[in-house]
Amino acid sequence: MRDTRESRLLLVLLIAVAFALITVDIRGGEDSPVDGARQGAATVFGPIESGVSAAVDPVGNAVSAIRDSGERHDRLAALEKENAALKARLGSDDRSRSRLKQLDKMLKIAGQGQYGIKGAEVIAIGAAQGFSWTITVDVGANDGIKRDMTVLNGEGLVGRVTTVGPNTATVLLASDPDFTVGTRMESGDELGFASGQGDRPLRVELLNGKAEVKKGDRLVTFGSQADRPFVPGVPVGVVSRVDPSGGGLTRTLYVTPYVGFTKLDIVGVVVEAPKKDPRDTVLPPKPKPTPRPTVTVTVTPSAEAPVDGQNQQEQ
Repeated sequence: MRDTRESRLLLVLLIAVAFALITVDIRGGEDSPVDGARQGAATVFGPIESGVSAAVDPVGNAVSAIRDSGERHDRLAALEKENAALKARLGSDDRSRSRLKQLDKMLKIAGQGQYGIKGAEVIAIGAAQGFSWTITVDVGANDGIKRDMTVLNGEGLVGRVTTVGPNTATVLLASDPDFTVGTRMESGDELGFASGQGDRPLRVELLNGKAEVKKGDRLVTFGSQADRPFVPGVPVGVVSRVDPSGGGLTRTLYVTPYVGFTKLDIVGVVVEAPKKDPRDTVLPPKPKPTPRPTVTVTVTPSAEAPVDGQNQQEQ
């Protein structure tokens, strides 16, 4: 159609009619006078729309599938992230349970020995400070920690404080070759000095060369003057070997320490010594010996076996 005056007038008229129909339809609501026409148009054009929709749906479904695939991938990634977080949380809970167990054992020792302790976490080992057997803990001068304080955990003697910073402290472990602590035998009261030997048992020199000692005997710290650097009664270890007495002035023992120095985590620095020597009360209960069953075998002669005398008479 050419752009003429009549065509422009026709376009304006059609637009005006369209707006009028829309207005009448909106105002009529469900009783709209054009509702019948709309239904008729739906009857005529509905099959055509369905056919077009059926033709277009595969493309739309493919697009939706791609979009949903991305959403599923994002959801899978989110679930994997949640699972990883859950595993990390479970691992953290396991570690928390382990630490609570360590703390509980340490508080039990502190209660039995009447030690005032400051709990600490091991944050570094001696490799960063040299070749000595040391650890660094996360408490220092700001927490009341001083040089030459005893350090223990839920198993027994860990070491002594050697260097103190504002918020950290270095602990020399009892396994270090430069470490020495006074000891006392359980019950027998024999005194000696224990020295570290790295990853080997502690070496103990008893002052009494004729002391009666056997494997399985236990030792605790004897204590120092003014309780520095060692408070009394802290479990040290169990005798694993006794050198034969050679008539010397001292006697050598080898003691397996209670503490595992390669797996330290929660420790306590003794900031207040006990008013009274706890002696052997902090030692763990002795393991009960397992009874070994005794089997007795009784051999009786068979009734059918011939007797030598009878054999001789028959012959």
